[in-house]
Amino acid sequence: MPEETGLPESLDRIIQVWMNLPDLHAAPVHSPPPGFSLRAYRPGDEKIWTDIWRQADEYGAVAADTFALEFGSDAAALERRQFFLVESGGEAVGTASAWYPDDAHGPRAGRVHWVAIAPQWQGRGLSRPLLSAVLTRMKELGCRSAFLKTQTVRVAAIRLYLEFGFVPEVRSEKEREGWRRLRTAIAPSALDRAAL
Repeated sequence: MPEETGLPESLDRIIQVWMNLPDLHAAPVHSPPPGFSLRAYRPGDEKIWTDIWRQADEYGAVAADTFALEFGSDAAALERRQFFLVESGGEAVGTASAWYPDDAHGPRAGRVHWVAIAPQWQGRGLSRPLLSAVLTRMKELGCRSAFLKTQTVRVAAIRLYLEFGFVPEVRSEKEREGWRRLRTAIAPSALDRAAL
């Protein structure tokens, strides 16, 4: 196992991959567990979002301007599209956004964007209510499907997305290679049935 990632050697190379949820209505719904609640973005949450991501993202660099570059400054859009999972003491421990479609996926496909749980809260299933809230909001906004981009080293996240019904969207041979490597790390899963 490579020291730098702690992943099986077959997954030590980071490959960006895309996933698609063809039918938003087929996704499971999860409420926050006792002691947690969801809230929408509030002005000033940029720092909280950045702090969560700096803690949670061991594979990338989140700079001071990352939030502005990814989301802009439209507070009304952020209030409709960005969520924070908050523990009973008021601390935000996770975030996810129901972001806009892109040209490749069409106007009825929402983007699941920047899902993160602070490391000390990971492994408790807390991403489920965040992802569920994002997908529910997409339905409310008129989306029929969803898509996301992730990396092959994010095995736990990919397991979650598969659980919600997302499937690989292979755009290149490099991505196909990444999915084939993931198939062995995530078995048994929906990847076993995917034509890779």
